[in-house]
Amino acid sequence: MSHGAELQEMVGLSKLNTLCVSATAKYYIDVESLDDLHNALALAQKKGHQTLVLGSGSNLVFAGDFDGLVIRMRIAARYWEQVDDTGATLVLGAGENWHDAVLYAAGAGYRGIENLALIPGTAGAAPVQNIGAYGVELCDTLISVTALDRESNELVCLDNSECGFAYRDSLFKRSPGRYIISEVRLRLSRTKPLQLGYRDLEEYLGDTASQDMDPLTVAEAVMAVRRRKLPDPEMIPNAGSFFKNPIVPSEKFDELQTRYPQVVGYPQNATVKLAAAWLIDQCGWKGYRNGKVGVHNRQALVLINHSGGTGADILELASEIRESVQERFGVALEMEPGVVGG
Repeated sequence: MSHGAELQEMVGLSKLNTLCVSATAKYYIDVESLDDLHNALALAQKKGHQTLVLGSGSNLVFAGDFDGLVIRMRIAARYWEQVDDTGATLVLGAGENWHDAVLYAAGAGYRGIENLALIPGTAGAAPVQNIGAYGVELCDTLISVTALDRESNELVCLDNSECGFAYRDSLFKRSPGRYIISEVRLRLSRTKPLQLGYRDLEEYLGDTASQDMDPLTVAEAVMAVRRRKLPDPEMIPNAGSFFKNPIVPSEKFDELQTRYPQVVGYPQNATVKLAAAWLIDQCGWKGYRNGKVGVHNRQALVLINHSGGTGADILELASEIRESVQERFGVALEMEPGVVGG
């Protein structure tokens, strides 16, 4: 194993999840290469340990301690392939910081992921959730993912279509534990039109002409908009948007609109994507705080660990929010973060 791949015991995880929830891993190891990863998995199999692959912990709730081996992916790589006049392929190791990679690409003049600036997490975690923001999703630029298939113990390259992407969903999310992503490839453009149609972004940019913008300008605008509405996990512990925007049949939206004319929805063929934040806000949760945990006062989708809350505290609050939205609107909210332990 490499220098960074030292097995540790009884490691605290509060600094390795953005909710800052206290939890302990019975065993823990950093992996910086594929060899490290294979060795860590072989050790876990030999000892009979369950495993948890961790990036930056930005989309997890620890409901308790983890009685197994936490493998933290720290494989670093960032380089360009297939560079031509129209674009290039950006290759990222799973351990690369996602936001840093966005700024790196935008600063080099490449378009495609600038709307995804300031999303916390690592490059390896991005395909799992098919991260998205301001009218753009990761699947719009992803060419392929290299991953270790734990069923065959072989390294596989899955192209975009094989990843099964959907709204905040993917093959990797639907097959938890099977694939460990080691590398992603994104095809970025020098000529593709900038995506500026999202309302908050349009309002922030005002009358600035699109021809006067470059991807770094858009990334900086996205960062400004996000900072106005969303708390920085390093300052206020949170896991970003805690609930997905529910997708309902058009008939259900029409029913809601009759009862609640101000309901926020985005038509998609025969369905409508509802704004979960609006639903939660209407139930009176925005700014709620029970002492330890609460809901952000500017964005109702964000649950906050104010003062030493546990994963159980967060999940109990989430359950209460879901129940109130279901009771009032007849709409089921689905959590975005995964739950570990407990």
